[in-house]
Amino acid sequence: MLKTASATLGKVVAVMALGWLTLAPAHAQSSRIAWLSPERIYNESKLAKLAGDKLAEEFSKREKAVQELAGRLKAASDKLAKEAPTLPEPEQFKRQREVADLDKEFQRRQREFREDLNQRTNEERAAIAEKATKIIKQLAQTEGFDIVVQDAVWASPRIDITDKVLAALDKDK
Repeated sequence: MLKTASATLGKVVAVMALGWLTLAPAHAQSSRIAWLSPERIYNESKLAKLAGDKLAEEFSKREKAVQELAGRLKAASDKLAKEAPTLPEPEQFKRQREVADLDKEFQRRQREFREDLNQRTNEERAAIAEKATKIIKQLAQTEGFDIVVQDAVWASPRIDITDKVLAALDKDK
């Protein structure tokens, strides 16, 4: 899910890093580095919250239908387990098949729901990444950063520009 949206942001960072590495020996004393947290961009920005609300609304009916199907499956399974010892063999076999068919339908719908939700989430994150990338490029140029890094093991708060990017995203919304 995050891979697609992060890939766009990652490409910009990679290009900037390559350029910085090429110039590093000549400008080692004056290089400026910045870091940002893409996870915070995807979780804390107003755009991310709006996208989350939009997706929740878009998928709420399908989620409810999948939950109802899960309830029907559980009820049918519990009923079969309770009544199986007293049922004649042909009726028991018929109900087992019905429960198995219901289970297959539930699994299929649940899988389709997750796949569609993941796809739409990736689309929304890609749109956020595209806007964030433009802001990061502008910020790098105006503040004179030679490289902007994401996904570091550790970064000093002194070089963290996540709040600036979030503020610009929320203003640009």
